[in-house]
Amino acid sequence: MLIDPQSLSELEIYKLLVGIVVPRPIAWISTIDSRGIVNLAPFSAFTFVSNMPPLLQVGIWRENGRRKDTARNIFAQRCFVINIVSEKLLETAHATSAPYPPEASEAELLGVELIPGELISAPRIAGSPVQMECIFHSSIEYGSDGAEAIVGEVVRFHIDDELIGDGKIDQRRLAPVARLGGPTYATLGSILHMP
Repeated sequence: MLIDPQSLSELEIYKLLVGIVVPRPIAWISTIDSRGIVNLAPFSAFTFVSNMPPLLQVGIWRENGRRKDTARNIFAQRCFVINIVSEKLLETAHATSAPYPPEASEAELLGVELIPGELISAPRIAGSPVQMECIFHSSIEYGSDGAEAIVGEVVRFHIDDELIGDGKIDQRRLAPVARLGGPTYATLGSILHMP
């Protein structure tokens, strides 16, 4: 099948891309606003872009031309935490993707335990096996919908002791969840080692 992107709506292109670019790791981002309200939201346009310094990038789309709470908080407070979603956290992380109003705290409404950031004002999600405190580094706007690639510099890694050995992460123990198209997710499944 040949498809001309010019013939598709924004939503149709989105559905194609999220079905093709799989699996995608999930950044469960915790931010705080100027009133102290904590926002939690999962984003699957997530990757690292540099190891020195450690830089992580998250794509955040706008809704009806307006920045989402997460992006507004990042730009205002200049910090955020990326928490990794493990299998046991999936249901709660998914629930935080619902469209809550800015004055509502997903953490409070869903009973998500938080712990303070050590170097930044944004809190960490207590149950997440890996939490990365980030300060805002840069952003680039893309496309007609105002999507932004937001880059943060990791200033502190918090990693469960059982996950790390010899400076490496045991992915089986991490048990990360990846996003597929629509409300579907995947676990690691088979791991293939190719020397």
